[in-house]
Amino acid sequence: MKPHCEETLAELHTYLDGELTEEVRAKIAFHLEDCPPCGQIAVFEAELKAVIAKKCIDRVPEDLRTRILKACSEDPASA
Repeated sequence: MKPHCEETLAELHTYLDGELTEEVRAKIAFHLEDCPPCGQIAVFEAELKAVIAKKCIDRVPEDLRTRILKACSEDPASA
């Protein structure tokens, strides 16, 4: 493992979420391009994140949506 692998992998999820400064993102991106093992981990994690985001969407039942919309549109003074 290269010297910066542990640092890069520790920040990987934050990197994938886009929650780092441009400077830190650039440093991690450079490492991922320069280190095939870390790059492969990043690709896997990004694909896993995309699958989870796509598959783990809760569906709100239509009758509940209707009741919530109705409650939000009612005048609070009349309740």
